[in-house]
Amino acid sequence: MNRLETTISTLSDLVAFPTVSSDSNLDLILWMADRIGAAGGRVRVIASDDGTKANLFATFGPEGDGGVVMSGHSDVVPAEETDWTSDPFVLREEDGRLYGRGTCDMKGFLACIMACLPDLAEATRPMHIAATYDEEVGCLGGQQLVEVLRAEGLRPRLALIGEPTSMRIVEGHKGCCEYSTHFHGLEGHGSQPDRGVSAVEYAARFASRLLELRGDLRGRAPANSRFDPPWTTLQIGRIEGGVAHNVIAGLARVDWELRPVSKDDQIRATRTARDYCNDVLLPAMRTVHPDASIVTETIGEVQGLEPVDDNEAAALVASLTGANGADVVSFGTEAGLFQSLGCDAVVCGPGDIAQAHKANEYVEIGQLEACLDLLTGIARRPA
Repeated sequence: MNRLETTISTLSDLVAFPTVSSDSNLDLILWMADRIGAAGGRVRVIASDDGTKANLFATFGPEGDGGVVMSGHSDVVPAEETDWTSDPFVLREEDGRLYGRGTCDMKGFLACIMACLPDLAEATRPMHIAATYDEEVGCLGGQQLVEVLRAEGLRPRLALIGEPTSMRIVEGHKGCCEYSTHFHGLEGHGSQPDRGVSAVEYAARFASRLLELRGDLRGRAPANSRFDPPWTTLQIGRIEGGVAHNVIAGLARVDWELRPVSKDDQIRATRTARDYCNDVLLPAMRTVHPDASIVTETIGEVQGLEPVDDNEAAALVASLTGANGADVVSFGTEAGLFQSLGCDAVVCGPGDIAQAHKANEYVEIGQLEACLDLLTGIARRPA
């Protein structure tokens, strides 16, 4: 088979693994590991703490720092939409498109990597393959992998994250941080509110402070920001608590998110929220109920990819694709994690993000061909 035929066949195999984030990805990871190892790659399978999932990290070429890491996540979102016209875990080809869950986001990219294994085996600089778990629920596997690489002192020079960008170069995206703040007060009869601690009322005060903070963040928009909107956004997704009209609420929760344009904004916002809870709300709650508490749970923190003036990864991709310029996007990826490791990072991959997370997800065969040309060019580029 030629490279494209191999890619399509491999994508069919990858789609058949139902690696929804709530389930294990081990079968897919071990399948990839066997094939990469057979092609001469040095393969490591890094298990999650509970052992139900794993990252794959494989290397071709010389040992040591430098080189390129090509990264994609192995998990997919659930395929529970009712308007699928075929089995989401069976690849279907029609009119130049390949349909199935994960074809676009982002098993198409992983299939292209697997089809390029012979070229990677001939590389003269380190070429790394990363396949992570639980990207869709907070980049959990990517965080683990980057921490392992940091602890071991391994520093790839460049990172290519193959999220679906229609093969456009993306050099920046905001972070995405999700939190749930839980309020534990003291239930009581509504006729005597001073004898209870209403978790709902304190949650409402917290939500009001978050809205004030949102305005502050808007005023901190960088002058040269290319994001839309250009500032760090904050929004409240859900407030829940209480049991009845006449019962003082003992429990409440506020779900909120940040999409920071910089790490500094993330630190400033979370610190402000924490200090308001600890220094203002909690002392007031404990004047009535010493065991009252406020706990903020981190659901997920996806690090942003900050655009930089000299991005060698973006320059390499541009030289091979002929692209003019680079974009920023609103969706998150694992690129910021690799940037934090010291890599020049870029996002570029086959498929349109508009097709992700929906019924009849697909990737165009032409997009896979363009991705194969890019990966082959990278593998054959002299060290």
